[in-house]
Amino acid sequence: MPRQICPTCQRPLNVCYCSALVHIPNRIKVLIIQHPLEEKHPFNTGRMAHLCLENSELVVAETLTGTGLARLLAPRSALLYPNLDWLPAVEQVGKGGMMASGPLEQLVVIDANWRKSKKMLHLHPALQQLPRVSLEGDLQSNYRVRRSSLPNSLSTVESIAMAMELLEPDQDLRSMLEPFQKMISLQQAGAGQGGGRE
Repeated sequence: MPRQICPTCQRPLNVCYCSALVHIPNRIKVLIIQHPLEEKHPFNTGRMAHLCLENSELVVAETLTGTGLARLLAPRSALLYPNLDWLPAVEQVGKGGMMASGPLEQLVVIDANWRKSKKMLHLHPALQQLPRVSLEGDLQSNYRVRRSSLPNSLSTVESIAMAMELLEPDQDLRSMLEPFQKMISLQQAGAGQGGGRE
C-alpha cells in the first residue's frame, strides 16, 4: 500500500514538517525558479521557503521562453547567486535592498544543484544581467541530510533566509528555518530507527 503523503509539504506523513511552518509577510517578492528534478526531491527546500513566505511564487521549469521569463520578472529584480568569474559584472544589491533604480521589488532564486543552476543561467542570459545579491563570508549549512560538492554551499531555504535577512532586516527571517530543522530532525530520527529511506 502506498504511503500517505502530506498535500502541503508533499512529504510522507511520518516526516511531515508542516507543524513547524511559519508565515512571513515579506515585502520583497521571492520568485523561485525550480528545476524539475528538485520538485520530486524528498528534501525540497525551495517548496519549504515558498510555503513560509507569503509574497512568493514557485515556478517549476528548466527553461522559460523569453516572454515567459519577462512576464515573471518585476521591473526591479535581482538574482540571488554567487559572484563567479564567468558571470558578467553587475550591480550588487546591499543591505535593505536598495538599488540604483530604487528599492528592490523581487528576489529571483534558482532552486537546483550547482550543475543544473549553471545550465539554467546559461539558458537565460536575462537572469545573468540582473543585479545580484551574493552571500559573503564563511557559510555554514545545517543541511546534514544532503551534501554539496562545493564549499560554502547552503540549501535553498537557508540561502533565501540569509539573503532576506540582509534585504529586510526588520523581519524575523530566521524563523523560516524552523521547518528545515524539523525536517532534518525527523529524517535523522527515522534513519536511526532504520526508517530513513525515502
